[in-house]
Amino acid sequence: MVAGLLAILVLVLVLPFLFRPIEHNLEAFLFVMGVAATLVSRTLSVHLVVHALREPLMITGAVLGAGLAFKFLQRQVGAAVEGGVRRLSLPLFGALVVAVLGLISSVITAIIASLVLVEIINSLPLDRRARVPYTVAACFAIGLGAALTPVGEPLSTIATSKMGQGFWYLAGLLGRYIVPGILAVALISAYLLRRQGPRATARQEIQAETIPGVVIRALKVYLFVMALVLLGEGFKPVIDMYVLSLDPRVLYWINMVSAVLDNATLTAAEITREMTAAQVRAILVGLLISGGMLIPGNIPNIISAGKLGIGSRDWARAGVPLGLVLLVVYFAILFLL
Repeated sequence: MVAGLLAILVLVLVLPFLFRPIEHNLEAFLFVMGVAATLVSRTLSVHLVVHALREPLMITGAVLGAGLAFKFLQRQVGAAVEGGVRRLSLPLFGALVVAVLGLISSVITAIIASLVLVEIINSLPLDRRARVPYTVAACFAIGLGAALTPVGEPLSTIATSKMGQGFWYLAGLLGRYIVPGILAVALISAYLLRRQGPRATARQEIQAETIPGVVIRALKVYLFVMALVLLGEGFKPVIDMYVLSLDPRVLYWINMVSAVLDNATLTAAEITREMTAAQVRAILVGLLISGGMLIPGNIPNIISAGKLGIGSRDWARAGVPLGLVLLVVYFAILFLL
């Protein structure tokens, strides 16, 4: 059984990087792997199926509702940005955008916060040299903030579900660490804009949201979360055997792998209800910070990089140094202070 589950885990982590069709159809692939994991571990049951069907409903509803609202307000965002820049300095306005999107991403979802971010950045008078580091910093803030409630992103949905906790569990577990982090990243973004200064640039043509597109995105989120529920339950025997006894400090640094792997998938593979609060906190903080370092690490990176045309190398130049600094600072806060 253990060999079979480890083989499935390797397939989950490797195949999306080797085959583009799998990467583009990740939700369906993870669903198949999730079913396979539950069969190998003999955890598939009617109760699990019902749980997997029910668990994605809340975040799917949030993605659908917020997506429809954004679709009808998309044009107004650009006008609001132009007015904000006229009234405030560019660094102050940019910092406020990062702070607000980071703090509300757990309500409007990381997906919609990222779409709003792209629209705002596309309306700011910045050239590419200024856009890239600012976008990276903003995505760090969105990724951190979205983890505070189970509707923010799949990572938080899965973590809350696997721990069998209520809506505000992650806010209580992580809030005092995440909120100051968001504000710190907002200050960093202000420095980046102040240092580089405004430069005129042509507005990119970004595809407008459509109702079919909003619905399809919500359905993909539903399938993605359902697949992660199955994966998490299927991998539970391996987690109990090899991960449960690890020191939180080890778990924290192990999850730097989230820089190149989706952090929600790693959450499903790692967290189990038998873990201590310190272990869960170490895993999630490590995943959230590392997930911002490279494009594949989390949803905000993927959406923003794709729509703004940011390449992997450019993202890494800004994301890796910022992520490493945050990892060291958070390690000191979590384990040394």
